[in-house]
Amino acid sequence: MFEFIKKHNEFFTFAALFVIFYLIFFFGTGSYSLMDIDETRYASMANDMFRSKDFMTLYLNGEYFFEKPPLYFWLECLSFGLFGKVNEFTVRFPVSMMGFLSSFLVYFIGKKVISREFGIISALILATSAEFFILSKFAILDIVLCFCTTFSIFFGFMTLFCEEKCRKYFWWLFYLFSALAVLSKGIPGFVLPFGTMFFSYIAAKRFKELFKPIFFIPGTIIFLCIVLPWHILMLKTYDPLFFNEYIMKHHLARFTTSAELGRKQPFYFFILTILGGFFPWTLPVIASCKIWFVKIIQFFKHGFNFDEYDNCGKFMILNGIAAILTLLFFSASSTKLVTYILPIYPFLACLAAPVFLCENEKEYNKPVRISAIILGFVFLTAGLVVPVIRYLSNILDKIPSDNFIIVFLIISGLFLIIKNKCSKFAPFVFLMVGLAAFGVPYGFNIDYSFGQNDLIRYAKAANVNNLRLASFGFGKRYSLNYYYGKHVIYETLPIYENLKILLKDKNTVIVIKNKDFDEIKQNADFQIIEKGVKYTLIKGKSNGNESKSYCKRR
Repeated sequence: MFEFIKKHNEFFTFAALFVIFYLIFFFGTGSYSLMDIDETRYASMANDMFRSKDFMTLYLNGEYFFEKPPLYFWLECLSFGLFGKVNEFTVRFPVSMMGFLSSFLVYFIGKKVISREFGIISALILATSAEFFILSKFAILDIVLCFCTTFSIFFGFMTLFCEEKCRKYFWWLFYLFSALAVLSKGIPGFVLPFGTMFFSYIAAKRFKELFKPIFFIPGTIIFLCIVLPWHILMLKTYDPLFFNEYIMKHHLARFTTSAELGRKQPFYFFILTILGGFFPWTLPVIASCKIWFVKIIQFFKHGFNFDEYDNCGKFMILNGIAAILTLLFFSASSTKLVTYILPIYPFLACLAAPVFLCENEKEYNKPVRISAIILGFVFLTAGLVVPVIRYLSNILDKIPSDNFIIVFLIISGLFLIIKNKCSKFAPFVFLMVGLAAFGVPYGFNIDYSFGQNDLIRYAKAANVNNLRLASFGFGKRYSLNYYYGKHVIYETLPIYENLKILLKDKNTVIVIKNKDFDEIKQNADFQIIEKGVKYTLIKGKSNGNESKSYCKRR
């Protein structure tokens, strides 16, 4: 049996990775509701596109939406058509598939350039990095950009390692996925791939090859044929609105000011984000900083010459260039969200992999063991916090009970602390696979229980009873759009004359915040349909049966 497995080790390696990646990216993705705000917003837009069959213009709640390009929404519609339905699983299927394929790409590239062991380790590090697997189960645009730039840049790297006869094909794939990256999120999709290859070829002292006609001319044609048609159509149809919104405000202004977009953060914001987002691999890498620092000093001491390094050294240099450029590019923008930095994780995974290679076991043994103990305390603390909060606080009914997750965290933490001498690479992976498969749905459901479940329930009730749905006095919550499936009236400002008009319509139900209940009660006359954890559903008073219940609890 052992000989058979050894003879077919490539097949069994692929099969094992397939099962692990399935558990991480697909397991349970349809078992929890869509999250406010972005997930439900984009799902509503994709659903509207799918139903209207207008695949060019993006709409949000009946209004033009010119913030983003359309690739993500096309993929969503493809998923809806493939499965014949719109639900939580089909909404998340494209992003889960992109996390799945990105991890396999890292495996195959690492295996091709360095070794099978390197490919396996780097792929598993990427797949089990906290922010990467969470956002791969969260239907937003950032994972699409990450997928496209990862494929583009790694195919670009392959032009420095492949045979001459294959180089043009990797270049053409680079241009193709760079174009898709632009259609996924605009300017970052251009800057990250082309900037990385620009500096990579300077480092390799092969800068002139970038403009070799057999690479550059067909590649440019491929790029423009993919990028230009949609942009030209939008400019012709919606100029100057499209130009002002899409190009000026959402692509250029974010680098000069955050006055309109908000989300202003300091330059070092993404460094802090990576410390948490790359968990648990941040710990062994930080623990190994002394060793890395010595190697960097040696690197500068002996002079920089790309061709003197073996494939592993070259690949580390290229991934370092990609990681630094990605960090600097997103840090330069005054507008920052934690999700923006997602494209950096494939490069960090490759940079972290040497820590766990067998030939480096003695060198990194102590740092990895220390990080295992730290991780054990993190898991143990997390496992103890939820039941303590549930017992001591007044929010017992808000926190879903899942004793499996709690037991898993406590046992895992104790294992890492007590048996830390055995804690190398595999235990890290095993624990993070468990968290990805079971912990993410549990975490999402905890979050929903603090108010979003109210919105979902009210939206479904309005849809089933064929009522108009409105909200009053708070920001837009797109759970209402997605689970209602129709246009929602958002009265975000507390203008009570508008509320009174809505209350006059017996076919309209209105969502208000509980904290605003007393103030609204003083300014308008209404009846309560249901009061939830954070929101209340109301309607205008009538002479009919006022005790009718519209909502059914989940």
